[in-house]
Amino acid sequence: MTYILNYQALAFDVYGTIVDWEGGMITALEPLTSQLKTPVSKEDLFAIIHELEKEQQAQTPAMAYRDVLAAIHPKLAQRLGLPQPSVEESTAFGASVGKWPAFPDSIEALKTLSKYYKLVVISNTDHQSFQGTQTGPLQGFQFDLVILAEDNGCYKPDPRAFEQLESQISSKLGISKDKIIQTAQSQFHDHYPAKTAGLKSSWIVRPGSIMGNMPEPIYDWKFNTLGEMAAAVENAGKRKNS
Repeated sequence: MTYILNYQALAFDVYGTIVDWEGGMITALEPLTSQLKTPVSKEDLFAIIHELEKEQQAQTPAMAYRDVLAAIHPKLAQRLGLPQPSVEESTAFGASVGKWPAFPDSIEALKTLSKYYKLVVISNTDHQSFQGTQTGPLQGFQFDLVILAEDNGCYKPDPRAFEQLESQISSKLGISKDKIIQTAQSQFHDHYPAKTAGLKSSWIVRPGSIMGNMPEPIYDWKFNTLGEMAAAVENAGKRKNS
């Protein structure tokens, strides 16, 4: 574990890793899914959402994430065999991102990890949504650098997002790519493209999570939670200094 201390920056996915993406989305979808006569499984629901998101983001890579969600909301209703929601209902679904809850361990874990690394956000979201998350669920926690899809004009796993990550960490923090650890839950959005980009990665499993899973997960470090990673890093730091 001491080896992990040789790195200088953690590049975080936020939604799914720090924030409960799936739980927040399920709550935001309750006005829609409560109309179902037969409940849909979590696996089937997120398989549809993943497909619709990926398709919409490919078609409109510069669209803000809250607008992506608003755009797929009526398509999701159609796939579930439900009446079309109103524009207001779809807009409200898209606007829910900033209210999705942080995982219980996230804030303390971030505080611990900030003692050892620069903390960077590389997220498939927009400024309005992230601001809501930062000031609300994350209680004002400040990252050293924030890079969002709204700025990049593309969504992970697009390689351009990781090119921007490397470029900005180098120019703004003075840290080279060989000192970065991509830290995330999603294999599809983060770990696979990070490996292609030549980055090390730490898999935050978040047991029970579905979105972004791949048949063969890849990673350099693996932890069930961010709190578990923070504890391991803290222990390694204590051993190093003893």
